[in-house]
Amino acid sequence: MIGYRLAEAKDAALIHAMLAEMADAEGAEIGGSAESLLRHGFGATPRFRVVLAEEQGRALGFCLFLPEYSSWRGVMGVFVQDIYLNHAARGKGLGRGLLAAALQAAADWEPQFMALMVKRSNVLAIGFYQTLGFELRDTADPLILSGAGLAALRSEPR
Repeated sequence: MIGYRLAEAKDAALIHAMLAEMADAEGAEIGGSAESLLRHGFGATPRFRVVLAEEQGRALGFCLFLPEYSSWRGVMGVFVQDIYLNHAARGKGLGRGLLAAALQAAADWEPQFMALMVKRSNVLAIGFYQTLGFELRDTADPLILSGAGLAALRSEPR
């Protein structure tokens, strides 16, 4: 039987291993570590939560999520940073179950929406999310600032 549970600090290495599997499937590498997951997700001020999908004590996947505030809506939401299922667990409704478990685990945030990003080329994932009712957020594309640009902005005089 499939079960869902909120991850604990002892699960940081397991979550990291699944993140590495996810990155490997995309031909990428992750830059974080189990220690960074432990510090940021299970430390004094947790910045995210993780729900695990398990069967007979074996992890099948996870959903890593964090609070998001929409100033335009005036409400809290849940932002899904990563959702992953191992290949054997796909097509069994576990993705939907992980998203539902994340919403339940975030009940104290009183979420009124759920948001995530998906690669435009991942038509299977887009189709799955559309069956749940997800729609394009707006016409804006996400941007990211890191590395030298972030360092330069950080050092701007105030």
